[in-house]
Amino acid sequence: MITASAPGKVYLFGEHAVVYGEPAVPCAIERRATVTVEERSDGRLRVHAEDLSLDGFTVEYSGDGETPDVDVSPDLVEAAIGYVDAAVTQARDAADASDVGFDITVDSEIPLGAGLGSSAAVVVAGIDAATRELGVELSVEEIAERAYRAEYEVQEGQASRADTFCSATGGAVRVEGDDCRSIDAPDLPFVIGFDGGAGNTGRLVAGVRDLRERYPFAADTVSTIGDLVRQGERTLTEATGSDPNAVPDVVEELGTLMDFNHGLLSALGVSSRSLDRMVWAARDAGAHGAKLTGAGGGGCIVALDPTDETETALRFTPGCEAGFRAALDTEGVCVE
Repeated sequence: MITASAPGKVYLFGEHAVVYGEPAVPCAIERRATVTVEERSDGRLRVHAEDLSLDGFTVEYSGDGETPDVDVSPDLVEAAIGYVDAAVTQARDAADASDVGFDITVDSEIPLGAGLGSSAAVVVAGIDAATRELGVELSVEEIAERAYRAEYEVQEGQASRADTFCSATGGAVRVEGDDCRSIDAPDLPFVIGFDGGAGNTGRLVAGVRDLRERYPFAADTVSTIGDLVRQGERTLTEATGSDPNAVPDVVEELGTLMDFNHGLLSALGVSSRSLDRMVWAARDAGAHGAKLTGAGGGGCIVALDPTDETETALRFTPGCEAGFRAALDTEGVCVE
């Protein structure tokens, strides 16, 4: 039996635009998904899930297209186990063991579909745990690659490498197309607001695609997000090795760019009333900047604030279910 964990993430900048080859800068956060895998000989899969924005459930099935019989909404079951199935497929392929079965337990601190990279963390940790259980140890780079393939399949070709690469490596990363690499970043004062909901990633990505194809200015908006990301990366680069006293100025500049990024994402139709409320609550509380993170439509916002003011304000914001601090996690996927 092997247990592995991987971190969730927030987007400092660049979600949605990254789908079109523009750069993005996601950062791993200290909220993790843990996957425990034990081999079984009958070829079946047994998945027990906790804390994936559900009350918890267990299903057992063959993994060959059979629909699990469980008293939970079919959409929620599909969301909770679809990525596990894809991770199992990749692990079987890596170990050349197409018929092996597994008992799998998923325990996640990351709300499902909320923009914090829950699916990527589950897939990354699942692939690492399952391959190790079969006696195969993959490099971090191969785990990231196989996790990307899994998300690409589940999301019907609309995934980017950003979430899975960030979860596999930890820290701050820069992704542009197939070019993925770690970058230096100070310990940024992230504060997360969660509205208790989740956006439909496929529908939101398709909506941006439709706007981009119909209106040249929407395509320009996507390109502008890319330009903004490049400016943010330069700001982070300039902060590397600089006087620690300069970090507050760097955070202020990053916050300004985050505010711009949120406005551009709102123009592309991927924000929501609850996300906007939380963004403005954070700004009114003195945050350096705030924006939605992930696909949007509901879920989470991320703000930069070294004080307690934003976290406190979010707790009293209508529609905000939780506000919490989340430090940068420099450790990626690991064995527990």
